[in-house]
Amino acid sequence: MQQNNSVTEFILLGLTQDPMRQKMVFVIFSILYVGTVVGNLLIIVTIKSSRTLGSPMYFFLFYLSLADSCFSTSTAPRLIVDSLSAKKIITYNECMTQVFALHLFGSMEIFVLILMAFDRYVAICMPLRYPTIMRRQVCTILIVLAWIGSFIHSTAQIILALRLPFCGPNLIDHYCCDLQPLLKLACMDTYVINLLLVSNSGAICSSSFVILMISYIVILHSLRNHSAEGKKKALSTCTSHIIVVILFFGPCIFIYTRPPTTFPMDKMVTVFYTIGTPFLNPLIYTLRNAEVKNAMKNLWHVKITSEKANGK
Repeated sequence: MQQNNSVTEFILLGLTQDPMRQKMVFVIFSILYVGTVVGNLLIIVTIKSSRTLGSPMYFFLFYLSLADSCFSTSTAPRLIVDSLSAKKIITYNECMTQVFALHLFGSMEIFVLILMAFDRYVAICMPLRYPTIMRRQVCTILIVLAWIGSFIHSTAQIILALRLPFCGPNLIDHYCCDLQPLLKLACMDTYVINLLLVSNSGAICSSSFVILMISYIVILHSLRNHSAEGKKKALSTCTSHIIVVILFFGPCIFIYTRPPTTFPMDKMVTVFYTIGTPFLNPLIYTLRNAEVKNAMKNLWHVKITSEKANGK
């Protein structure tokens, strides 16, 4: 991986240098990470096990939960371990791997959110054609295309990262490796690479957010022709999706659509969309979705019943 580098490792400064605050970081983010993994795995198992959650919306929710778990895993474990370490060292190869994973699963989450919006659009605006358009084969093809698109995006990011020569300072004022903090350390003019970064990650974030918001505005506008019951159910589902979109894309656009400058709040903004949003997504989708809650209750009931039967 190394190219024109005298630097073989980086030192992450993390969220804080204060020992007491580092212990707080360990406790808080351990809870958030465990909650993220458990919550998303619970949704994955529930959707796989339940016969009532076979619609395309839950098919896409399965992959959103999978992407959330992997996205959080690309940064949270190192942040947690580093909070107890005196020197937070990450090798060059590990750093490049983290950049790749961060963008692979982050872009996958973006594409799945777009597919979920498309699914709601077809279901609400074209209900009679919904079973034909959103059949399982089509959904599978769309997910495969989302993975391919994510891989292409993350490959483009890693190519940009690998072109950066590092020959001096190796202190990264962040808790993870990403292109913005790496650009500050590169011993070259990074104007063109930052332009490519904005036109890649920035364009994906901004254009996806605009597409999603327009689609939900169209969906909400079309609800005026639905019955009160249908309107209530559709509004509940769309509200959950809109909350997730705003929570994820707000920080994402702030980080990736600007000149090569850094702000003190950057680390906390990154924490919010890499760790906070994956933690909140299971809560948003379960607390506001009666079908998922009922499926989880039934799954739990079946598990308890089978254990009692085996005990006898």
